[in-house]
Amino acid sequence: MAINFQLFALSSHHLMGLPLWAWIVFYLLVLFMLVADLKMFGQKGQHEVGVGEALKMTAVWIGVSLLFGAAIYFFYPGDSHEMAMEFLAGYLIEKSLSMDNLFVFLMLFSFFGIERKYQHEVLFWGIFGALVLRSIFIFAGAAMVERFEWVLGLFGLFLLYTGGKMFAPDNGQHADPSQNVIVRWFRKLYPVTDRLHGDHFFIVENGRRRATPLFVALLVIETTDVAFAVDSIPAVFSVSRDPFIVLTSNIFAILGLRALYFALAAVAKYFTYLKYGLGIILIFVGLKMLLAMNEYVNELAALAGLDISMPHVEISTPVSLSVIFGVLLLSMLLSVVVTRKQTDNTAA
Repeated sequence: MAINFQLFALSSHHLMGLPLWAWIVFYLLVLFMLVADLKMFGQKGQHEVGVGEALKMTAVWIGVSLLFGAAIYFFYPGDSHEMAMEFLAGYLIEKSLSMDNLFVFLMLFSFFGIERKYQHEVLFWGIFGALVLRSIFIFAGAAMVERFEWVLGLFGLFLLYTGGKMFAPDNGQHADPSQNVIVRWFRKLYPVTDRLHGDHFFIVENGRRRATPLFVALLVIETTDVAFAVDSIPAVFSVSRDPFIVLTSNIFAILGLRALYFALAAVAKYFTYLKYGLGIILIFVGLKMLLAMNEYVNELAALAGLDISMPHVEISTPVSLSVIFGVLLLSMLLSVVVTRKQTDNTAA
């Protein structure tokens, strides 16, 4: 059924299958958790976040996410068991892809020379911006998929491409964050100081208001997250087409990123093979999408004069969840084993 802009009207009693009050309650819950996170974890400029504190908060966020998944299981209208499985699969996909993003954040903070005790401030506002942008992307993506189902095939091809890129050799060079298009545009419009000023995003210097490198780092993180969202959101659509499930699994994974960052920062060296595991996951979900879109693939092949008679293959959510979790766990275990062996050989 064609979708129209009435789906987005606040006057509507239902929004994409759920009552409007359910969406309002969810966003109020998210707002409450953001405020609680800011108050309880890494308060502004007061101390450097330790690994122990980060691990505790990571466990809290995972626990809250699992409780939300349980609430879906018991209260979601329709096939609540399937919806809960889809939520867990989407959450695991987003969480695993987010881990790769965090290593990029490590590089950005190092480049801009931002002390560890100020990093949580940037991450908080970065996550807040990501929640807003991803909500927009997911609503737009859901409307597009509802109206043009074949778009899922394009998502699948794109995921195969990005998954394959994970296996490309790393030459150890990274793009200069200061050459980010948004950063260059911002510097032309607004004066930027070269020195950090504690946890301040803006200062007044010689009677003129200027942005600090802390705000520039925030800009880079926001634009970097947009690029990551292009991978992760289509990947979650591979396990669920329900906008509420796609949105909530995405947001719950993002909410715990700040704590996860400080937990991973201390053990980054143990995740050497993580990106290969993420590549396999992206290729898997890309193939899952394409196998379920066999009609469109066959029609496209027919236009090219080919008769491939591709069968319809539907990979169940439990199987998807098992594959994603298994690949992620194996890649992390392999990273730890290989890194420890290399460390022991060096010590010997």
